[in-house]
Amino acid sequence: MVLEEMLECINILLENRNISELKRSLNEVNPVDIARLLEEIEDERQRTFLFRMLTKENAAETFVEFDGDTQENLIRAFSDTELREVLDEIYIDDAADIIEEMPATIVKRILKNTDKETREAINTILKYPDDSAGSIMTPEFVDLKKDMTVEDAFKRIRRTGVDKETIYTCYVTDASRHLIGVTTVKELLLNDYDDVIEDFMETNVISINTLDDQEYASDMLSKYDFLALPVVDMENRLVGIITYDDAIDVIQEENTEDIQKMAAIVPTDTPYLKTSVFETFKKRIPWLMLLMVSATITSQILTTFENKLASVMVLTAFIPMLMDTGGNTGSQASVSIIRALSLGEIGNRDIFKVLWKEIRVALCCGISLSVICFAKLMLFDRVIMGNDGVTVIVAIVISLTILVEIILAKIVGCTLPIVAKKIGFDPAVMASPFITTIVDAISLLVYIAFASLLLGV
Repeated sequence: MVLEEMLECINILLENRNISELKRSLNEVNPVDIARLLEEIEDERQRTFLFRMLTKENAAETFVEFDGDTQENLIRAFSDTELREVLDEIYIDDAADIIEEMPATIVKRILKNTDKETREAINTILKYPDDSAGSIMTPEFVDLKKDMTVEDAFKRIRRTGVDKETIYTCYVTDASRHLIGVTTVKELLLNDYDDVIEDFMETNVISINTLDDQEYASDMLSKYDFLALPVVDMENRLVGIITYDDAIDVIQEENTEDIQKMAAIVPTDTPYLKTSVFETFKKRIPWLMLLMVSATITSQILTTFENKLASVMVLTAFIPMLMDTGGNTGSQASVSIIRALSLGEIGNRDIFKVLWKEIRVALCCGISLSVICFAKLMLFDRVIMGNDGVTVIVAIVISLTILVEIILAKIVGCTLPIVAKKIGFDPAVMASPFITTIVDAISLLVYIAFASLLLGV
């Protein structure tokens, strides 16, 4: 059932005051869909009314899926008892994420309605730096001991598993909570009840540190196809796990951030429609100012060689084509390299391999485009359009410029992201707008150089 149909069905049930059917219908819907559905309802009282019809489990799962504004409004409408019931059902990492986005008054009320153990766990997560593995982990995992039998392990899972984010992957720790092994429910099921965990657990455990970057954590989950990744402190004590759903959120956030940087926008986590005009302005204007100022280099080149270009006016008409071709070429190379860097396909040591490959690609592209351009200038511009200013020499100048600028644009586009990463910058910064500005200036210099050499301007 699509969102519009669900809304219509709810409105009909509300009009008919069929509360029992309304409650049943709501609780049959996936919590993610319920969240999207209730967010479409503008009347806050009606939204709260419908939310209260959900079961405890559905209410908790739905609450996590709401955006920050909806969560805040619901918390303000909740009684302390209702708030406590929701908080009891959600996982620690989700509670920490909610608290990060709330004003101080709401945070105070949330913490007041949680037990001491939960507050300590939330505060521990919040103390880790933003974008670190520790900030997205959950301390709710199944831990076992190496001397446990399979039967003992199942008893522990049944006793504690209801509050854990995942029970499939189980981690083996010693008395000091040092991570020494890992096993799965599948392995437990395939062994006899009397078998000891130490005999079949995996001791070569892949883990990450609490201070590692969250993007690195998501890469590790993707690389090894884990459902969960253990997080340890500096002393190799197990403090939490990162699940695949958290990794997906991180990947989405990082991809959004890279797209914004590649479009010359200061990254923001706020949804587009919830971002004010002034806030959007602040995020866009810095890069626009920088690019505008940097573009004066191109203007200065045109001013410097104005007399030369004026002597052969036809040359001026092809400047936009040349600059666009160079910018597009550089952007293609930079985007490919940025993606390869983000996926770990290439590293800093591969710069010469990348450079050699892009030069060969540039030669293929450059020769093809220069030949096509020469044919277009002679057949279309000169013959069909009757532009006598387009001579053979002029066509050669333009075609040679295309060849050289494509080679230079590919070199710039593939090297700058790698250099940026080498010196500690985000490679995404070296994307289309920045590279286009550099390549535009290079294209003009090459163009004027060939014009001076072959046309004597």
